[in-house]
Amino acid sequence: MWRFLYNLTVYLLQPLILLFMLIRSFKSPNYRKRISERYGFYRNLAAPKPDGLIIHAASVGEVIAATPLVNRIKKIYPDLPITMTTVTPTGSDRVKAAFGDSVTHVYLPYDLPDALNRFLNFIRPKACIVIETEIWPNLIRQLHKRNIPFIIANARLSEHSARRYGWLKNKLYRMFNEISLIAPQDDISGTRYLELGYKGKLILTGNIKYDLVITDELSRNIETLHQLWVGERPVWIAASTHIGEEEIILKAHRTLLQKYPNLLLILVPRHPERFNSVADLITKAEFTYCRRSENIAPSAETQVVLGDTMGELMLMYGISDIAFVGGSLVQHGGHNPLEPLAFKVPVISGKYTFNFPEVFRKLLDVDGVLEVEENSVALSNTVEKLLDSKVLREHYGNAGYEVLIENRGALQRLLNLLHPYLEK
Repeated sequence: MWRFLYNLTVYLLQPLILLFMLIRSFKSPNYRKRISERYGFYRNLAAPKPDGLIIHAASVGEVIAATPLVNRIKKIYPDLPITMTTVTPTGSDRVKAAFGDSVTHVYLPYDLPDALNRFLNFIRPKACIVIETEIWPNLIRQLHKRNIPFIIANARLSEHSARRYGWLKNKLYRMFNEISLIAPQDDISGTRYLELGYKGKLILTGNIKYDLVITDELSRNIETLHQLWVGERPVWIAASTHIGEEEIILKAHRTLLQKYPNLLLILVPRHPERFNSVADLITKAEFTYCRRSENIAPSAETQVVLGDTMGELMLMYGISDIAFVGGSLVQHGGHNPLEPLAFKVPVISGKYTFNFPEVFRKLLDVDGVLEVEENSVALSNTVEKLLDSKVLREHYGNAGYEVLIENRGALQRLLNLLHPYLEK
């Protein structure tokens, strides 16, 4: 009965979903493109070869996390067709930028039985891997009926999601046990799946985001950009920011400029559709700024660079002295603090980090991150403390880097688990 009610609800919601997509498209026009893919219609698209692999990465963060996995699978199984699916246009752009035509890309359809049937008939996969948290009842059911393994890799289950699923624990028992393999990124998520009644194969691999690799090409690009942009200037970056955070960051920067008049802030909003609105905030705050998309070097008078390009966050971290990781001054739950730590850049975060509880717990235990209250005074004081002391910057950067190094290996453990499903 619950599945009938679920399907009825999803069908009835479609007009509202389409209206929502239309509204979002005013700021991000790509939301009104390729709508047919969201219902399993592919028109003139060529179908991939059968018996391939679906890897679903909802948006940019999941695509970035999946990229090393996809590259390793492509290297080990060069003849295995890979189809990557996303939900957001920004995720789609990231897939195309990372892999070009070497993988097939389509949007994952809405969780409607008929749409998913068309999708699976088009792809004809032998396995489906979902990155982190995407659990769709009809997708799991359709794959199970076709005897196609459904795997959750780098699995993360937040307290909020676990509580929500817990309300329907008895109803969802069968659905959860149609999942072939769950590979949690931490003990907390693994325990939550077990508490929901999962009886299948669950093996802790750790977080594949620890397996960051700084390529020679990236290192060269960082060196070049540092020479063009930075020189001897101190730089701090506020990355993956959300609504309500930029005002705090800009106010903190204004305070910091009184002591460090040549300090440069790189401000990178999480979502591309907010680039222009954040530019308006910078203008209203009367900062001298430039946009990364303009491809011009900041002058000595430039106080803020707006990071309004895709796929360059690691590059921006690489030229920074201090990093604030966003989504943490507001109740979004934070973003990945490990990327700046790959460069031994000390990390500042707000206290809302429930998306990465295990990572932040490890970092806090060793002085690998500094937590601040959600106000500009606390943020500016902390940045100032780090700017004043190279020793302190090195302490926090090195401590966080050690956590990163000590927890590497999750990618290989995950690949070991996936081999039986990919070799069939």
